[in-house]
Amino acid sequence: MSISDLLVPEFDAEMKKTRTMLERIPAEKSGFAPHPKSTPLGKLASHVAQLAGFGLSVLSTPELDFSKGSYKPLPFESAVHLVRVLDEGAAQVRNALVGLPDEAWQQNWKLIFQGSKILFDGSRFLAYRQMFLNHIVHHRAQLGVYLRLNDAPVPATYVPSADDTLGF
Repeated sequence: MSISDLLVPEFDAEMKKTRTMLERIPAEKSGFAPHPKSTPLGKLASHVAQLAGFGLSVLSTPELDFSKGSYKPLPFESAVHLVRVLDEGAAQVRNALVGLPDEAWQQNWKLIFQGSKILFDGSRFLAYRQMFLNHIVHHRAQLGVYLRLNDAPVPATYVPSADDTLGF
């Protein structure tokens, strides 16, 4: 079994959980931030939706240099829009993931900021896990806290939540 074959089920499960979280983002709370230094809910949710497509760079390029690209943060519109962006990005990443040969996982990958600041320099496998998948999971957990603080239902992720008991 290839590395990609091992990773696809996890990818599918994480995207499904992320989709469910984004579906619950209340538009009327998009400006909410739990602390002055925290990112507002709408901006954080948009970042999570857009991160789904970021995995394509990790899987198909040797590096991503933000100073050379045309990256623009996704503005918050609605939960429906977030889900659409997530689904589009996830479909592209899944297609790239399915066909990636084992040798490609060992190749180096870099994330560069402002032309010279290296944020990540390691194997594509570590970039996929740390900079892409774990990054999404981290921010998805933050979204769950934001929902709870606004009395919005928090979906189950790995285990039941108080709002989504999964029949327990």
